[in-house]
Amino acid sequence: MNIVVLSRNPKLYSTKRLVQAGEERGHNMLIVDHSKCDLVIEKKNPQIIYQGKKLENIDAVIPRIGASITFYGTAVVRQFEMMKVFTAIESIALGRSRDKLRSLQILSRAGLGLPKTVFTNYSKNTDHIIDSIGGAPMVIKLLEGTQGIGVVLAENKNAASSVIEAFHGLKARVIAQEFIEEAKGADIRAFVVDGVVVGAMRRSGKPGDFRSNLHRGGTAEVIELSDDEENAALKAARVMGLGVAGVDMLQSKNGPLIMEVNSSPGLEGIESATGIDIAKSIIRYVERNV
Repeated sequence: MNIVVLSRNPKLYSTKRLVQAGEERGHNMLIVDHSKCDLVIEKKNPQIIYQGKKLENIDAVIPRIGASITFYGTAVVRQFEMMKVFTAIESIALGRSRDKLRSLQILSRAGLGLPKTVFTNYSKNTDHIIDSIGGAPMVIKLLEGTQGIGVVLAENKNAASSVIEAFHGLKARVIAQEFIEEAKGADIRAFVVDGVVVGAMRRSGKPGDFRSNLHRGGTAEVIELSDDEENAALKAARVMGLGVAGVDMLQSKNGPLIMEVNSSPGLEGIESATGIDIAKSIIRYVERNV
C-alpha cells in the first residue's frame, strides 16, 4: 500500500517509527508536511497538491497533526476523506479532540468519570468558580495548552483567584478543575488502537512538579490497567470516535477520571516504557481497514 504520514517534522520519533513499521510490512511510506499542502476544491474532483505535484494513488493516511496547526491539518485530512482515502484519525474526531471543553462535554454525556470542571466566559465572580470546584487546591488550565504548558496548580483561594483573573485579563480561555490529591502527581496513559488497549504506562512528574508530562521531565513505567481503567479508556476512545488515541486518566478514590483523549499521542514514551511495538499496531490497524 501507499501510506502517507502527515507530519511537519520527519525527524520526530513517532514519524520515524511509523515509517519504519510500515516499510517493515512492505508498504511504501511517504511523509507529507500538511502545512505545505494546497487543497483544490472542485465539483467531484477534490485534489491535494504537494511540492507542485498532485497526490494520487494514496491508500491510507496516518495524521500526526500538531495542536498549533489543528485548523489547517484537519482541513487536509478532510480533503483526503473527500478523495475516498482511509484515514487512521477522522477529521471530525481530530477537531473534536482538540476542543478540550467539547471533549469533556462528550465524555460527561457518556457517563465517564471526570475531575469536576468549571468553564466560564471571562466571569469576574472568581469566588463562585472556586466554590463550584470545591475550593482550593485546584488546577487551572488554558484551553489551548498542550504538553503541560499553561497548567497551574493554585494551592489556596487567593492564588486561584489571582491566576484566573490574570488569565481572563489576557483574554485567555481557561477551565478550572478539582485537584485529585490521591493521584500524587501521577497519571495513566492508555494507548488505544482499533478498540484495543495496546499499551499503558504510569507517568510521574519530576520532584516538585504536579504535572506528569514526559516533555516536562516526568518519568514513565509500565502498568497493568484494572478492568475499570481499561473499560474507561476504551469507552473514551470510542465516544470520541478515535481509532488511535492516548487516553489520560487519574487514579482516584472514585475510580478512573479521564483528563484528556489525545488524537496524536506520541509513541516514544509508551514504546520506551512498555517495550511494545505500538507503531506496528497502528500499521496493522490501517491494513485491516483498507
